[in-house]
Amino acid sequence: MRTRYFRDDKGNPTIRATVYEKADHNVRRTAIDSDARKICTRLAEGGHEAYIVGGAVRDLLLGRIPKDFDIATDASPSRMKKLFRNSRIIGKRFRLVHVYFRDGKIHEVATFRAPESGDRNHVFGTLNEDVMRRDFSLNALYYDPEEETVIDFVDGVKDIRKKVVKSVLPLSSSFQEDPVRMLRAVKYAAITGMKIHPPVGRRIKKEAHLLADASVSRLSEELYKILSSRNSEIIMRLMDRYKLLEQMLPNFAKAFQAGGGKGGEALKEAFFLNLAKIDQKLLTEEVGRGVMIRHMTEDILNAEGAFEYQERKPPLFTDVVRMLKDLLKPLVQPNRNVEEAVRLMFRERGFKMPRKRPRHPEVRPPGDTGERSRRRRSKSNKDNS
Repeated sequence: MRTRYFRDDKGNPTIRATVYEKADHNVRRTAIDSDARKICTRLAEGGHEAYIVGGAVRDLLLGRIPKDFDIATDASPSRMKKLFRNSRIIGKRFRLVHVYFRDGKIHEVATFRAPESGDRNHVFGTLNEDVMRRDFSLNALYYDPEEETVIDFVDGVKDIRKKVVKSVLPLSSSFQEDPVRMLRAVKYAAITGMKIHPPVGRRIKKEAHLLADASVSRLSEELYKILSSRNSEIIMRLMDRYKLLEQMLPNFAKAFQAGGGKGGEALKEAFFLNLAKIDQKLLTEEVGRGVMIRHMTEDILNAEGAFEYQERKPPLFTDVVRMLKDLLKPLVQPNRNVEEAVRLMFRERGFKMPRKRPRHPEVRPPGDTGERSRRRRSKSNKDNS
């Protein structure tokens, strides 16, 4: 283990990083995806810095298998395009490079960004500047597969070893700039088995209300990521503990409160246990979004009378679909998935299913039985031949 200094914006070598040598960490070069290593090697041969970054380094230090191997470099997107014929520059605000391989694999490579890179600006920066854009210390680590070293500016390795989620950015502004970071903190704690640093936890509870102002589309996608994580139960329990569940799914919170006392607590516990069923299913099989939505909403819909008979008539499919959409608000899920969830609930109860309409029904003039339309098509075919 050694110390390396980087220059600040005035050119002074005052920025310190701890460099963990091969003997100081448990990340092995062979655990890195071979194509990701090839990209780093090509960049290094071209005179550039290149590192495996973020979640992949975190997972390898924890002894887990990473899902993705993202790469950060000082090479510009246009320079990378010249180095990799099998690449494409994507994005308008944030220009990234996707490098494609024959087996369909895609690796994302990003140029170091400066802290002033915001929603509208994309300012390239240095390695030490790129670090200060990252949210939590466990994600701010850079692994060099050529030298097999881990570069750490923010004591991220120590935090991982202590099993604590700490913020890199100032807590006075981090969650105000991006409320979804609160969800990320909870997800990291749940997935890795770490604890949220007390100052971070207090700030989340204080500013949980900010989550309601986040983008609906972004939160809707976050919901799907949580449900498909195989850790949805513990994530949602932590969200509830830190007051985030009621901000992300306000109508669920209202349903729990409407249950009153033990009834409300029982309904909430049933909700968490249904999430556990999703997690268990995902261990052995693929689970569609409609099935996930069904599991997380069915007990609440039942408690709200969605499946009750009215004047001896069973509920209408469209009415329950509407109730389910209202329950999920302000989040939005694709119509086909919501309808699939209701279809599964109806099928189990033996309720009448709606007839499937033709996808492209032929529009006929009043009184046309179909013969006139067939004659028109026949005439048109002769004219074209």
